[in-house]
Amino acid sequence: MTLTLKPAPAQDAAADVAATLERLGVDRALWTAGDRMVASPITGETVAQVRDVSLAEVHDAVGRAQEAFLAWRQVPAPRRGELVRLLGEELRVAKADLGRLVTLEAGKVVSEGLGEVQEMIDICDYAVGLSRQLFGLTIATERPDHRMMETWHPLGVVGVITAFNFPVAVWSWNAALALVCGDPVVWKPSEKTPLTALAVQAAFARAAARFGDAPPALSQVLIGGRAVGEALADDPRLPLVSATGSTAMGRAVAPRLAKRFARALLELGGNNAAIVTPTADPDLTLRGVAFAAMGTAGQRCTTLRRLFVHESLYETFVPRLKTAYDSVTVGDPRAEGVLIGPLIDAAAGEAMARALEEASLQGGRTHGGQRLEGPGVYVRPALVEMPEQGAIMLRETFAPILYVTRYRDLAEAIAAQNAAPQGLSSSIFTNDLREAEWFISPAGSDCGIANVNIGPSGAEIGGAFGGEKETGGGREAGSDSWKTYMRRTTNTVNYGATLPLAQGVRFDL
Repeated sequence: MTLTLKPAPAQDAAADVAATLERLGVDRALWTAGDRMVASPITGETVAQVRDVSLAEVHDAVGRAQEAFLAWRQVPAPRRGELVRLLGEELRVAKADLGRLVTLEAGKVVSEGLGEVQEMIDICDYAVGLSRQLFGLTIATERPDHRMMETWHPLGVVGVITAFNFPVAVWSWNAALALVCGDPVVWKPSEKTPLTALAVQAAFARAAARFGDAPPALSQVLIGGRAVGEALADDPRLPLVSATGSTAMGRAVAPRLAKRFARALLELGGNNAAIVTPTADPDLTLRGVAFAAMGTAGQRCTTLRRLFVHESLYETFVPRLKTAYDSVTVGDPRAEGVLIGPLIDAAAGEAMARALEEASLQGGRTHGGQRLEGPGVYVRPALVEMPEQGAIMLRETFAPILYVTRYRDLAEAIAAQNAAPQGLSSSIFTNDLREAEWFISPAGSDCGIANVNIGPSGAEIGGAFGGEKETGGGREAGSDSWKTYMRRTTNTVNYGATLPLAQGVRFDL
């Protein structure tokens, strides 16, 4: 099948990247003088050459961050929030170019690239307000003339390891909160998307210069492969490492952190499901399912991968969904009207092909899924009708594959949804209040995110983001996620002249 596109921009990807990085103020030497080739998934061509840091440089960077921590923890939190406010301003100015760089480096369509930068701006706004709300508690004490309370203090240097699919937003979820909590950040971006990290660091440097007296090394970017991530996980000067990626990556990182009793904030796999009930609004459900399953070319951790449709409406809803699949335009994500860009690389395309072959062996009937001719790895999204939930449905494939199967009663569908080893996001489409409440009750979805009449993707920063089971249990962004980046102390103050002991203990001298 030939890849048909509306006319793409005249610039090739390499020239587009170069011009965008220049506008973003990234030092040319940082993206032209290295040995690691950076390819754009749009064309597959090399667009930059970055330099990996050595392990000695990682060690030195953490040392500089530790020095910054000793100064930054003494700065009042609202003042720390001012730096994040300035970062938000710099991101607003750079939004168009930074969003374009996300498109060029990660392959997202234009609106999604811009949306990712807006997410960064939003979390900066949130963190600025948070800087005046790092509240502790006053706790009732059984002893007279005593006061008991808890206070929260900066934790230390935070290591952040991010994935290619959200190359800048996930850093901001961590960094904005860490900075207002008093913690410097050392960032290892995905080897597939280092250029956006360099651009964000340039924006941070401008914000720090405007701030005036920020200690150096509050934010650093460390480009490299697995060895860099391992060095961060093993460094005793990092009390917290936030790592986003595959479940396999989490299994490698978590034991290293546990060995030295460091905190692990893990955001791993997400084999997300949705349930379509007989009372669901068909038009709303169609749009919700289509975006959740096909958006970002199926490369979100919250992508919809499993769909359970009630048997009473299967024969009407699924054909409409197939029509929607046929209607989406696949191609250069810079082109007007394109909804699905490329997969990140050839390995992703091969994994998708293997999954579709395995699904066929398990009785699946595939609609779409063809590899398209083009300069990058472009595919039609695949809708696979399965006779039942088999092994392939319980394994996440990071590609636009939606497995669809029938169900008879809601308890059956919820059990099937919860059978996946991952527990990130989930949703139900229903206009039955009892079904909706059941789904979000303790007996319903076992995921960290459970939605009603909206797909599993597209989380806002105000809520805590993360999941259970093989998703890792971490929480980022909103709600009380900030507590991960701080240490709690319980304080008892005796303002009396005697020394009563708790629990009636006596120790009379």
